[in-house]
Amino acid sequence: MIVPATAHGTAAVADHYDELDAVYRSLWGEHVHHGLWTTGRERPAEAVEAMVDAVGERLRLQPGAACVDIGCGYGGTARRLAATRGVRVVGFTLSGEQARHAATIPAADVDIRVRDWLDNGLPDASADAAWAIESSEHMADKQGFFDEAHRVLRPGGRLVVCAWLAETGARGWKVRHLLEPICSEGRLPSMGTREEYAAMARTAGFEVVGYDDVSRRVARTWTICTGRMLRAVVVDPEMRRLARTARNRVFALSLPRLMLAYRTGAMRYGIFTLEKPA
Repeated sequence: MIVPATAHGTAAVADHYDELDAVYRSLWGEHVHHGLWTTGRERPAEAVEAMVDAVGERLRLQPGAACVDIGCGYGGTARRLAATRGVRVVGFTLSGEQARHAATIPAADVDIRVRDWLDNGLPDASADAAWAIESSEHMADKQGFFDEAHRVLRPGGRLVVCAWLAETGARGWKVRHLLEPICSEGRLPSMGTREEYAAMARTAGFEVVGYDDVSRRVARTWTICTGRMLRAVVVDPEMRRLARTARNRVFALSLPRLMLAYRTGAMRYGIFTLEKPA
């Protein structure tokens, strides 16, 4: 497990997303996660929706299913799956700003709550499916993340986890100059490997029924975001102010690091499909 020198708790994660709310919506829009390219010709908006659809396919969602979006951001994934799959979704975010923006786009069968997943308040065995798209990285207690998902899911329920992963056995300059700074700048308490995630999932009681390394298909996300960031700083006074004064402005340093981390293999992007035994 890659752990940065400076630890960050839930308050730091919430502050990061609250303060940089305008930046995230400018760079990512309604979906605060990577895009998934198949042909390479997809527009960025199509690629992020392709990621959502890939999650929905792995979950085998049925109309009327009770679902949980762990780390729902602005609710874009929850709204799309509710609309396209006919499911009901409860989403959890630490960011009050994200929840406020989500409330401006109300959707039937989508309920966004500002609450820590590790203290979610859901009853045992109350959900048919759950997903976490790039949110487990922000949790210090990753075993607790899996344990809670297992508790909340009904027998036979599925959990799909899309995660930033550290290269197995990464050492030396990759750890010092890429992985540890990415964790610190992005407010990630730690970054696990594929093997560590699979082990935690099994410890929680899940069966690992699928894993896909889609690093090559998502990496261009950061080239696109870097270009958008540079253009925004040039034309938007608010972006220039945040770049100069924001407490969390150090995140901008992660954009070139993330591009290099993918190119060198220091960082991977994995999609886990997990199932709670019936």
